[in-house]
Amino acid sequence: MGSRLALWVRPPALQVTVWFHIGAVAALIAWPAGWRWILGALVLNHLLLGAVGMWPRSTLLGANMVRLSPLAAAKGCVALTFDDGPDPFVTPRVLDLLDRYDARASFFCVGRRAALFPDIVREIIRRGHSVENHTETHPACFAWYAPRTLLREINAAQATLAGITGCAPRFFRAPIGLRSPLLDAVLARTALNYVSWTSRGFDMVSRSPSRVLNRLSRRLAPGAIILLHDRHAIGSSARDPIVLEVLPQLLQQLKDRGLRSVSLPVGVETDRCPNLQSCNAASTTPCTQRALRQR
Repeated sequence: MGSRLALWVRPPALQVTVWFHIGAVAALIAWPAGWRWILGALVLNHLLLGAVGMWPRSTLLGANMVRLSPLAAAKGCVALTFDDGPDPFVTPRVLDLLDRYDARASFFCVGRRAALFPDIVREIIRRGHSVENHTETHPACFAWYAPRTLLREINAAQATLAGITGCAPRFFRAPIGLRSPLLDAVLARTALNYVSWTSRGFDMVSRSPSRVLNRLSRRLAPGAIILLHDRHAIGSSARDPIVLEVLPQLLQQLKDRGLRSVSLPVGVETDRCPNLQSCNAASTTPCTQRALRQR
């Protein structure tokens, strides 16, 4: 796995924080009696830094892919992404719906769940989609981990997913979209690129398919990265998670608007997406071929 650590540059929020701390030390030397004010300012700085981490689409904490490239957008490409799987009940049905509309997507898989359902992960690849990194255990407190623990979660998932598919993920998304101020430096030690989204439907918490669809539709435009979940969550019925009710309508909207969903690797490699009709054809990768041989 490659590393970008030698080329890493502190993101804007961290640069401000470093200079703020230097200024605080200088102020404390010049005005010892004001230590309470200086300490309060430092606490406020850290609170603001944490608040930035709770803004998933922010670029203040480092590079953050919130849309496909302008060239991919010009060719009518969007990217459907699914978090938190694989799920033996939901993921196969999502795959069938994507097949029905000739759509491709990216699945941000949790390493531990992938290890439980490796055949589903290989099926994702076999059908022309991509498998990406969503940590090994999906810890709710991921954004508050120390750098070593962050790296361990990411590398463990990378090893698990690469071992199943024969192809290492290229993209990473943090659990719940909450981002540690330390994450960018950690990702610089890997070959992963951080991805958030253009729009999300909150399908893991909403009970209304129409509200989820409306949230996604508002930003449904060329270049959009759309977030859903292929896990059994709250639905409008006892049987089906909401993603299975929303996805057919969303895919039909894409078709009606002349948009084509591609996997993230294809979406960023626009030379492999020369026109709208060939976007999905480019999804056939060496990783797909390995998955076919393993079946």
